[in-house]
Amino acid sequence: MSDEADEQGIKMVMAIIRPDKLSDVKTSLAEAGAPSLTVTNVSGRGSQPAKKGQWRGEEYTVDLHQKVKVECVVADIPADDVVDAIADAAHTGEKGDGKIFVLPVESAVQVRTGKEGNPAV
Repeated sequence: MSDEADEQGIKMVMAIIRPDKLSDVKTSLAEAGAPSLTVTNVSGRGSQPAKKGQWRGEEYTVDLHQKVKVECVVADIPADDVVDAIADAAHTGEKGDGKIFVLPVESAVQVRTGKEGNPAV
């Protein structure tokens, strides 16, 4: 474990990305040494423009876009490395690429073994 990782403690890196970039992000995270993640399908609204559609003669607006939330908790590698891996893999250069958030984790407990803190991650 690096000294930098010891100083940073446990961090949760949460990213909201395009669904079609999930495979690239998973590969990039594995290469960065952070293969464990949680993925949730979400919808949201940001700077990406709304889309208009028509169904049975009625016009509707879709302003909540389908996204994927990727959560990765790290203790043994710097959170900055995880952020860089996600940002590089998820980047398309268009509106709606997403956001990445880094949050401190107060504690962690592994249910199976009862380990706490960094060893639990």
